[in-house]
Amino acid sequence: MGSIWGVNRSVSQIHALLYISDRPLTAEDIAEQLGIARSNVSVSLKELMGWQLIRRVHTMGDRRDFFKADADLWDILIKVADGRKKRELDPTIDMLVGAAAACKQDGETPADVKRRIAEMHRFVSTMTDWYEQVKSLPRATLLKLLGLGAKVAKVVSG
Repeated sequence: MGSIWGVNRSVSQIHALLYISDRPLTAEDIAEQLGIARSNVSVSLKELMGWQLIRRVHTMGDRRDFFKADADLWDILIKVADGRKKRELDPTIDMLVGAAAACKQDGETPADVKRRIAEMHRFVSTMTDWYEQVKSLPRATLLKLLGLGAKVAKVVSG
């Protein structure tokens, strides 16, 4: 799935290994089990920690760093969605705000272009606002909402 989502293959493999592992693993364990260079493992671990999908843990009597993945799928989904929003959607909104401001000052920009930029800004802003509202709902409510599927349209349309 990681490569489909545009994530480096080794990052995906390491996350999968840590997710299914019944115990925390060292970087050396990971490199050995996956047949990946130790340097690649280090870079990938840093990226996964940046996404807050794994954490460093310590074992009594052992000075090495061990790594453990978050096992809660809902938390993983939220962390990935938050990360993608921060890295992709927030800069897009900022760019659209700048483009709309530049278009207002530029008398040569066609009205249709201005309208499309404004529509895109409204759409992306609405989607990100919706996401922020939905992710703050209690998990039980979200699961019920997901279970409703298209039935929710009947409730909304009256």
